Amino acid sequence: MYDFLVVGAGLFGSVFAHEMTKKGCKCLVIDKRSHIGGNIYTEEYKGINVHKYGAHIFHTSNKKVWEYINQFAEFNRYTNSPVARYKNELYNLPFNMNTFNKLWGVITPQEAKEVINRQIKEAGIESPTNLEEQAISLVGKDIYEKLVKGYTEKQWGKKATELPSFIIKRLPVRFTYDNNYFNDSYQGIPIGGYTKIIEKMLDGIDVKLDTDFFSDREYYENIADKILFTGPIDEYYDYKFGRLEYRTLKFENEVLGTDNYQGNAVVNYTEYEIPYTRIIEHKHFENTSCDCTVITREYPADWTDGAEPYYPINDDKNNELYEKYAGLAAESSKVIFGGRLGMYKYYDMHNIIAEALELVEKEGLSH
Repeated sequence: MYDFLVVGAGLFGSVFAHEMTKKGCKCLVIDKRSHIGGNIYTEEYKGINVHKYGAHIFHTSNKKVWEYINQFAEFNRYTNSPVARYKNELYNLPFNMNTFNKLWGVITPQEAKEVINRQIKEAGIESPTNLEEQAISLVGKDIYEKLVKGYTEKQWGKKATELPSFIIKRLPVRFTYDNNYFNDSYQGIPIGGYTKIIEKMLDGIDVKLDTDFFSDREYYENIADKILFTGPIDEYYDYKFGRLEYRTLKFENEVLGTDNYQGNAVVNYTEYEIPYTRIIEHKHFENTSCDCTVITREYPADWTDGAEPYYPINDDKNNELYEKYAGLAAESSKVIFGGRLGMYKYYDMHNIIAEALELVEKEGLSH
């Protein structure tokens, strides 16, 4: 009946289905959720496009990817400039001259470098054995204690001294007064929200929502020549070698009767005592004008079966387990895996598009 069954109506599956349809293939896209868009789904409330699964800010230095996504939406010039809040002190992120001036009263890059280098030297850590030592050896004690420690411990659900040092390979320190979080050439938010992008991609393609591949697996495996599976790869193979691990997130949404709650789209809470890692105020992504606002508190949590898998835990144990599943996938001519769950890797949106387009080229040759 179909050339491709695409399991998952997120960004990866939608790009793939759109492009393969253009090549003359017949695709069916199914998703167990009641909406398209996967985790980039946005839902409108009084003109505010609410990012239902956490903040999504599009950024890339890949011109091809930027031009590709701009076919489907006009992007504004939103610049990600998060603020870190530590015990009612506010600091700019990423760590830059505004941050260092607030911390130590320094004015010049040279003064800031001297403070950081002195703190690194005083710590005297030559071979870091855990995340705490690694961070202090990179940025010194002040930045670590106020802006890294509590946030990281909340993110991972463990003390920094119990986390491996490789999690933090580097901490971006900028000796300029620039609050732009990303270094990329292109950055913005689609005007009207991300859902409209996916709607355009899937226009004219058969889509079935509230449809779980596993509820009638035999049927779905036999209605297409090939399957693109963007769900968890271990679930596809019935957890044959064991379960891959994730971190998950919990969101608490609130509508407030004020036109401006925090003055910024993203405010990180870096002290451990506050249970959420950040508050998103959605209207600031598109500078929406209305007399109310929607905020989302974001809580990292341990992943359990049934929870949404957000962040793959790419430690040695899980990577080795994934390689076993990838080995099974390599032997199959019927199923291909894509996206962060299918490939067990955390991808930003621009990486997802690049990976999906690469797969399209590969599959297009064989069709």
